Amino acid sequence: MTTQLSPVGRFERILLAIDGSEFSAGAVREAIALASKCEARLYVMGVVLTNPEYETFAPQLVEKAEKETMEHLLAVKASATQAKVECETILRHGQDVYREIVEEAEENSMDIIVIGRRGKTGLMRVMMGSVTAKVIGHSHCAVLVVPRVAQVASNNILLATDGSRYSDAAAASAGSLAKQLQLSVKVLSVVHPAHTNGRRNEGEQAAKRVGDFLTQMGVNTTAEVVIGRPAETIVEQANKNQSGLIVVGTHGRTGLEKLLVGSVSERVIGLAQGAVMVVRG
Repeated sequence: MTTQLSPVGRFERILLAIDGSEFSAGAVREAIALASKCEARLYVMGVVLTNPEYETFAPQLVEKAEKETMEHLLAVKASATQAKVECETILRHGQDVYREIVEEAEENSMDIIVIGRRGKTGLMRVMMGSVTAKVIGHSHCAVLVVPRVAQVASNNILLATDGSRYSDAAAASAGSLAKQLQLSVKVLSVVHPAHTNGRRNEGEQAAKRVGDFLTQMGVNTTAEVVIGRPAETIVEQANKNQSGLIVVGTHGRTGLEKLLVGSVSERVIGLAQGAVMVVRG
């Protein structure tokens, strides 16, 4: 396999974070499929929630949690091995699941984190799990959020762009993944009805620029500008085109750095039926 230099275009080391719940099922299936198609190495990890005090007073409960988590990890590894995917298991301990996931990805130079949309705690941040939202907000690599029924490699990829640097990073990742999965890409720029003609022209230019970039990469690409509410329109277009994957940047032009996830990206993840890949700019 030829190593790519671009950190946003490489899919050689995939970190799959699971919690053993039903919400991880889609992430497990698609992570194995992605690793197989990209000839990547898969790392599947689980986190045992604990702290020094808890380990001192309830060691038997910690041991039970470790055993259950490892059983889930080994089951995933068995499935990966059956699919001829190289897979390693990682068991970590900590008080914050998202922090352990992000640190693992950083320490071992993961190219992408694959995670379910909601965890078994049921804690929600707007329309997705709080752990998932925090992983996206703090991770330095791309994050693939997979609902239970999603199929990443089906039909085509929908790439949402607004001309920001976050969208440019998303375009590079979408193009690389499209080539490896042999999928076409639809570039979509959404213009809000209240935007001025100048912003609409910017949207058209952004879509054309990204479309030309992907075409030069050798990706079959179409580009379109649609008027509507950004998140809702992106999801509607993905459904209309039967896109298996939506790719977005972490933030849009508003640059709301104080938020863990850009508002449009967050709503897209919550509304989408399929998988969403969020790329850090």
